[in-house]
Amino acid sequence: MRWRGGQHPTLDAITRLMHEEHLRPYVWVNAPNCRLPVRSHGYAKTIFCVQGSLEIVIPDTGQRLTLGAGDRLDLPRGMRYGTIVGPSGAQCIEGSPA
Repeated sequence: MRWRGGQHPTLDAITRLMHEEHLRPYVWVNAPNCRLPVRSHGYAKTIFCVQGSLEIVIPDTGQRLTLGAGDRLDLPRGMRYGTIVGPSGAQCIEGSPA
């Protein structure tokens, strides 16, 4: 989901939202242009980009999704994806069902 509105949500606001959705949030930061290999998880995952940008690559469908500040992506359990962090790095918050 693309963030629509003025100021993108803060880390605190996203954390509160995730708790309201019964997700366990955790924050990660990666350096510019970092590449994370294709992987999958045995649980659904929600990713919010807080600062910077990242590209999510879904090899099974050929999709490439770029997330900027405030954008959200919900990945179903078992979906394979890789990540390429943008040129300014990225701070993200992820959550999985509690």
